[in-house]
Amino acid sequence: MIRGDEGLLARRAPKPTDASGIPDKPFFKIGEAARLCAVKPYVLRYWETEFSSIRPKKTRSQQRLYQRKDVELLLRIRHLLYDERFTIEGARVRLRELGEEEKATSPPLPEPEIDRELARKIKQGLVDLIRLVDGPAN
Repeated sequence: MIRGDEGLLARRAPKPTDASGIPDKPFFKIGEAARLCAVKPYVLRYWETEFSSIRPKKTRSQQRLYQRKDVELLLRIRHLLYDERFTIEGARVRLRELGEEEKATSPPLPEPEIDRELARKIKQGLVDLIRLVDGPAN
């Protein structure tokens, strides 16, 4: 073997796990999911922004926990992007066709502004109404 070829073989990306090789456990940390998909964790974080169906649960410390179905979807996305050579948009469309990606939705509405003074007046009115209904204290 020529020396240059050896270097190329050593740099090949690891193969992702197939769905049957996913360990039987309820949750996977981002590093575990990334290893199963043979990508870096930052790639999974990026895919979360591009594919609405990828929504890992988060611990109190904001650590991502992927369920088995999430990892299976990540493997399908990886296959579409890396093996089938789809673009991100093309992979989204293909997943929609397969029923695995949610329909495109409009961005979420911003939080409504709360008029704190109005809320305070409403609260005081309710407290006064309760006192009225309860009658005078004996």
